[in-house]
Amino acid sequence: MYCQCLYISPNCLRNLEICDNPEFIVGGASRTDICQGDLGDCWLLAAIASLTLNDKLLYRVVPHEQSFSEGYAGIFHFQFWHYGDWVDVVVDDRIPTINNQLVFTKSAERNEFWSALLEKAYAKLHGSYEALKGGNTAEGMEDFTGGVTEFYEMKEAPKELYKIMKKALERGSLMGCSIDSLVPARFATRTTTGLVTGHAYSVTAVEECKQSQHKESKVRLVRVRNPWGQVEWNGPWSDNSKEWENLSKGEKEKLQHQNAEDGEFWMSFEDFKKNYTKIEICNMTPDALEDDKLHKWTVSVNEGHWVRGCSAGGCRNYPETFWTNPQYRLRLLEEDDDPEDDEEACTFVVALMQKNRRRERKLGANLFTIGFSIYEMHGNKQHMQKEFFMSSTFKARSRAYINLREVTQRFRLSPGEYVIVPSTYEPHQEGEFILRVFSEKRNTSEEIENRIEADHPVPAPASTGEESEEDQQFLSIFQHIAGDVSTGEPLSAGGSQMEISANDLKDVLNKVVSKYKDIHTDGFSRESCRSMIALMDMDGKGRLNLQEFRHLWNKVKQWQGIFKCYDFDHTGTISSYEMRNAINDAGFRLNNQLYDIITMRYANENMHIDFDSFVSCLVRLEGMFRAFQAFDQGGDGTIRLNVLEVS
Repeated sequence: MYCQCLYISPNCLRNLEICDNPEFIVGGASRTDICQGDLGDCWLLAAIASLTLNDKLLYRVVPHEQSFSEGYAGIFHFQFWHYGDWVDVVVDDRIPTINNQLVFTKSAERNEFWSALLEKAYAKLHGSYEALKGGNTAEGMEDFTGGVTEFYEMKEAPKELYKIMKKALERGSLMGCSIDSLVPARFATRTTTGLVTGHAYSVTAVEECKQSQHKESKVRLVRVRNPWGQVEWNGPWSDNSKEWENLSKGEKEKLQHQNAEDGEFWMSFEDFKKNYTKIEICNMTPDALEDDKLHKWTVSVNEGHWVRGCSAGGCRNYPETFWTNPQYRLRLLEEDDDPEDDEEACTFVVALMQKNRRRERKLGANLFTIGFSIYEMHGNKQHMQKEFFMSSTFKARSRAYINLREVTQRFRLSPGEYVIVPSTYEPHQEGEFILRVFSEKRNTSEEIENRIEADHPVPAPASTGEESEEDQQFLSIFQHIAGDVSTGEPLSAGGSQMEISANDLKDVLNKVVSKYKDIHTDGFSRESCRSMIALMDMDGKGRLNLQEFRHLWNKVKQWQGIFKCYDFDHTGTISSYEMRNAINDAGFRLNNQLYDIITMRYANENMHIDFDSFVSCLVRLEGMFRAFQAFDQGGDGTIRLNVLEVS
């Protein structure tokens, strides 16, 4: 939701400079304490207004023992749920003002400051007041509760929506609603009915009342609040409408009806459905929408990230990279207690939330368009490959890919094992996320991580036996390069000093590789050649003899064959997304973190890897596994190193 924001340089004053008798909370915190100022954060204020309906939740976020008198130290603290953890945010009592008036959120009581300070703390959590401009009510509701939000489009809402809303409020859920703009616009627009498009409201009550003049007639009403603190619905059941004459005094008192321009109003449920386009319900657990029984939901939480060129594969529309996205194994272990239609199934909710995009907005970050797919799997413990997704149909998926902070969907699937694939819509989009799974019964979810291992022990150099014509050519080059150290004279094959240095190896490899027109390389670097010598040098001289060089060249030829297999477009490079498969073919199994590191280290700005980078990577991997095997005396996959061994 977007609202106009004024950019005026404010003066930050302490509360004692704004009024003589400042109070943190006056007469209890209520929804009328939240009136929007010149900051376009109506989405946040709608969430705060809903928060005031539940004292237990409110006083966790806004500890109420704070004041401007007893123990006053000029600071206040608030608590927010922040991507899986509750964090404490401390702010001083300076608040932006113009002409001694609060610029942003304020209370109807001029000397009450809890709502303004709460807004300041939330702005600090996200980096600035500017970061709060424009958003979705669900963000604020979840950050105040740690709950999970489910969305309903009014045109697709279930028949029992009224019951769902009433039950949700009874169970302490927070609720917001909004009206989509007919045309794209950044600013809120007031309609002839008094409602505002592109603007966030909070739902504060749902009631059913008897009309005194219609004995059998009942009316279902919804109470809504505009965070502006003014501008109200002017249709049936608005403050001054004639419909109130049909209610008894007792019914009016039950509804707390009052005629005031405070931004809060009643409307019939039918008008509510007709005028609003979306409703958001944030539940402490997802049990408010099902039946009259409270369930104890279990939740599993996984944090992950999409890395450009490695694990940011985009949606299913990009089959060549989709499989590289992070994957999470979901085990649904027990069916629901009350299965529908005698079907054994498990109810669960998946919530995918992208992290830190609001804080990074000043750096140009916007919300990604995100979603997820769910596939059935059977006991596979490795990262699922492209072939699996090409031949499998998803069992479930998010309703749509959308640019919200969180995408949430409820599902019912048979007990079993599944893989959840969260992704951005397009590939190459880098960011962090948190994936939560709520279920009525026991479930487990975890990232699918390959075990780090090599397919076979790394052998020491050995004789290759018969020499091919190519071997003879390389022997000739080697003999020419590896001349006498002191004289520079070439030696025979039996010469005792026939060895090459890192510079010599660089010359040899670059001469040979330059002959291959289908391999793109800028040439092997001296550092790469040093790593190769370190890998193959068995006697520790820092040079390679003919046997060691021959073994190295055999490896380079093997890696060249793998490289060419993945050079699908014949550019002489391979895509960084294919690096995972190429490394697997070379005999190494790595976890997701190592694949990410390799991509960042070896891929160029276009996410391509040339041949010398490919060889350098495999040399490092082989050296790493060889060193590990040398220290893994017990063969149990763990080692202990002292300082000298590390260096």
